[in-house]
Amino acid sequence: MVILTRVTASTTNQGPSAVPAPALKEWAAIVHALLEGEQIADVRKGGIREDGRHFDIPARRCWLSPTAEHQKGELLKPAYAHWVDLATASPVGEPITVQGWADIVDVATITEPEHLDAIDSKLIWARDYVESRFTWKKRDPLWVLVMRVHRLGTPLTVAWDDSYGGCTSWVTYDGLPADPATLPSEAVLSDVAFEAKRKGMREALPPACWEH
Repeated sequence: MVILTRVTASTTNQGPSAVPAPALKEWAAIVHALLEGEQIADVRKGGIREDGRHFDIPARRCWLSPTAEHQKGELLKPAYAHWVDLATASPVGEPITVQGWADIVDVATITEPEHLDAIDSKLIWARDYVESRFTWKKRDPLWVLVMRVHRLGTPLTVAWDDSYGGCTSWVTYDGLPADPATLPSEAVLSDVAFEAKRKGMREALPPACWEH
């Protein structure tokens, strides 16, 4: 395991124009599901500290940051409830373990309850919990991010900083390479397996949802 400490721009090899990939914060159990290829999508409404108060996608390539905040076994489908214990979480105030990264290859927004039913079988969350994300901030759509996930050959550990906390979807960790793809990693699904799951996800929702 590689341990990273907080560093400043002046001590890195990144040029002044380098824009580091952000980290997407998500329950450790969901990150585990993504890294196992059990699901290829994340659904987001955004946290209470989002920039501009609404969810957005600052980059199409991101680190996957597992958090213990808010996750509970009963909010997952029964077959996956124990993944809360299996997954490597990063509690607030402790070093953050990053095991993978993803390219966001497709983006949809959904606004109708029937859309939730259409994608329910493709997610490990309990249906009621996904609905709670859907109904929160009713004026905002629910975002569906289809991700091509890669597992790092060697996990990275980032030293905790208080600026990393809080209810927000995105955070930039100092010390990580700007581009995750520069590190040894492997796609968690074969091209064939991923495209099959991607096709199923895209066909589950109307074409208009994918106009992003």
